[in-house]
Amino acid sequence: MAGTRVSLDSVVYSFERGNSPEAIQKEFPLLRLPQIYGAIAFYLDHQAEVRAYLENEERRIQESTVPLSKANPELWSRLQRAGEELSKSRQ
Repeated sequence: MAGTRVSLDSVVYSFERGNSPEAIQKEFPLLRLPQIYGAIAFYLDHQAEVRAYLENEERRIQESTVPLSKANPELWSRLQRAGEELSKSRQ
């Protein structure tokens, strides 16, 4: 969104979760209501293109992200053990 660090993606995801423009503004107080309504109107008018863009971005992020198990195997192993211990202690 122009002049802020809030992306159209963020507004669209919030709107898709069922949030009203006013709720979106509470989530992103840097945005003015006219900006939010404009973003929603743009999204609704270009829904197929925006959805395709968002899906491509999600795919790109997933492809470029290294799983923690490969990026830091030692940390991954410690987290796995801690999770197993927590599960056992809850039983």
